[in-house]
Amino acid sequence: MTAVSRDGWLRRKLQRLTADETELEAEELQHKVSKVGAEKMSACRDRDSVCVAGTIRSVTQKSRAGSPSLEAEVYDGSGSVVAVFLGRRRIPGIEAGRSIVIRGRLTTQDHKPTVFNPRYELMCEGAESA
Repeated sequence: MTAVSRDGWLRRKLQRLTADETELEAEELQHKVSKVGAEKMSACRDRDSVCVAGTIRSVTQKSRAGSPSLEAEVYDGSGSVVAVFLGRRRIPGIEAGRSIVIRGRLTTQDHKPTVFNPRYELMCEGAESA
C-alpha cells in the first residue's frame, strides 16, 4: 500500500467517524444513486432532460388549476426535486421512504426544481443494482 492510498484510506475512515448521521445517510444515498446510473440532482440544470434517483421524502396532494395533483419530493443526498403527477390523487407505491428513479424535463416552479408527469420506476429495496 502506497503512502498516498493509505493516507486517503485513513482520511475516509476519520471522516466517517466524525461525520454526523445525516451526512453519512446522504453519502450512502449518493452511492446508491450512482450505481443506478442517475445524475446528481445538484448537477441538474433548468430545462435539462434528467434521470435522477433517490428516496421519496414526502408526498402531498395539491390542486392545480382546479385539478388534483400528487407531489413527491425526491432526495438523492445532494439535493431534492419535486415530481408532480398532474390529474392524480394517489399512485400505488409512491409513498415516503420508497426509492424511485424519475425521468423527464426539469423546470423551476416556486424556486424548486420540478419535473411534471415524469416517467418513473420504483426501486426494490433489496436490489443493489438496476
